[in-house]
Amino acid sequence: MPPDWLRDVGPSDFEATGREFLRYFTEIGQLQPRESVLEIGCGPGRMALPLTRYLGQKGSYAGMDVVAPAIRWCRRNISSRHPSFRFHHADLENARYNPSGHTRASEYRFPFADGSFDFVFLTSVFTHMRPEEIQHYLLEIARVLRPSGRVLCTFFLLNPTQQALAAEGRNAIDFRWDHGSFRARDEAIPESAVAVSEDRMLCMLTAAGLGLCEPVRYGTWSGREDGLSLQDIVLARPVVSPRPG
Repeated sequence: MPPDWLRDVGPSDFEATGREFLRYFTEIGQLQPRESVLEIGCGPGRMALPLTRYLGQKGSYAGMDVVAPAIRWCRRNISSRHPSFRFHHADLENARYNPSGHTRASEYRFPFADGSFDFVFLTSVFTHMRPEEIQHYLLEIARVLRPSGRVLCTFFLLNPTQQALAAEGRNAIDFRWDHGSFRARDEAIPESAVAVSEDRMLCMLTAAGLGLCEPVRYGTWSGREDGLSLQDIVLARPVVSPRPG
């Protein structure tokens, strides 16, 4: 287990959250032990650690994050025991986690070749990014995915049901600050929690050449009693355009 100061990733339990999302990867994303996996925003290995027990000898994992100490810990403690698990530091500008970063998220090119992965996932990443950054990441995800690949990601999605629940005061997170293309929980630090409209999310998927594999699995943050997890879970895949003629 990483030290406490690295595991400080919010109120959720470190190990329990890893096990929870492994279940989503296998049951929703149909992740197979032989597949190649990319995690964007891997932190100190919260998802990687349970995946070391799931991915078989033919499977592989790559994780990337802006927090350099987390990447160093993962290399020393995970890669040393599991050579097929690789970790990359993304030197991106981030006021909280990497203030000396040199590259904007909206300009970052993932350090992987086209069509490298069967499965890509992001948990609590797009919920801290502005739409123009999300759009760029989706384009990069589509580039590194194989034609049969899938991407599982989480959002805070604004839609009529969410708005009705918010009007009743049932939402757990109040995105009261309007920033035009998104809404924020905190006016001073918008990226602390970002919500986008469901329609905009679908448009961004389409612009990246991706489409939903199934309906959105809505979360409990909006006040839904039947929510699957806290955040809304989206599973998408590359959309192959029909050949002319």
